[in-house]
Amino acid sequence: MLAALMALAACSSTSENSAASPSENTADDTCGAAQYQNYVGKPLSSLDGVQIDARQVRTIPYNAAVTMDFNLSRLNFLADQDDKIIRVYCG
Repeated sequence: MLAALMALAACSSTSENSAASPSENTADDTCGAAQYQNYVGKPLSSLDGVQIDARQVRTIPYNAAVTMDFNLSRLNFLADQDDKIIRVYCG
């Protein structure tokens, strides 16, 4: 019985750790998103003319259709309905 409870406890703590998004974990920052967090809150147009070191960059306007492929080397800038950047992340 004790072994079953220990196994159950191990499963629950693992699922909490895997729920963290890549942008929250610096070990998963393969695209360099951490250095672009200062753009959060700025308009998407503030990226015009900016030289970005990532191999692939994707700007995602509000309600835009995007592919669902997960690419850790791609840098994403997600905007809200007011065209403000709300999230910078890899994927």
